[in-house]
Amino acid sequence: MNQAALPELREAEAPPDIAAIYAALRTASGVPLVNLIHRHLATLPGVLPWVWHAIRPPLEDGRLAGARERLAAALPLPDLAPLPAAAWAAAGLPPEARAEVAALAETYNRGNLTNLILLTALRRALEGAPAEPGPPPPALANPPLLPAPPPLPRLADLPPALATAVLALAARHGGTDVVPSLYLHLAHWPGIPPALPEWLGPVLDPAALAAGRDAAVRLAEREGDALRPALAVEGEVPGGRREAVLAVIGTFTRQVIPGMVPVGLSLRRVLAMGD
Repeated sequence: MNQAALPELREAEAPPDIAAIYAALRTASGVPLVNLIHRHLATLPGVLPWVWHAIRPPLEDGRLAGARERLAAALPLPDLAPLPAAAWAAAGLPPEARAEVAALAETYNRGNLTNLILLTALRRALEGAPAEPGPPPPALANPPLLPAPPPLPRLADLPPALATAVLALAARHGGTDVVPSLYLHLAHWPGIPPALPEWLGPVLDPAALAAGRDAAVRLAEREGDALRPALAVEGEVPGGRREAVLAVIGTFTRQVIPGMVPVGLSLRRVLAMGD
């Protein structure tokens, strides 16, 4: 996710202590980039180390991997048709480029599912919400690290027409001014952002986006509650920032991340179908 107004500490700018946590997050999740929510929490003194300590156990012991796979399998997605060769050509995507886009989509799918479940578990623990867990997730071997994606562009650096296409995709989600980082990252292939509404069709209908988001939230709450006993929450949120941390985690786990889970999984499906 990306938002100009939300302070963040980018990976290339992180001091050694934060860089070490970023590296641990990448290794444990198998995701070669750090989500904006963690980059934002790193700007709040002491908060990211506290959050990392809390979420680390289920991330490292394989239970999160099991919960992640289970949520992805349970989330209903609209039916999509294979794209014709003309659609790939119009977007400037030969087969080898499609493989690169598929790798990027998988990076975001794994990262979004990881953060949605873990941060939902943490949010509900901090809120003291009554637990409504699903069955304990299977512990799976953590997958290997995915390939590093190209650098994340900055919205202000995009050509105006491409920036407009990215912002139009973000606007379909409503409710927040966050620009999902997947849409920004896809700008490396300039034909994709303007083509996504045609490619994904019903997935990007605002009503379908809201329904998919709400379904992802419900599934994440069940998976998160099943993982809550494994969290290592110690003491209070540093610096008296409990309410601020709950607010931003709430936005990301109720709106931003779950809104992108159906999009990323549907994009993966389209790319796998070919033409």
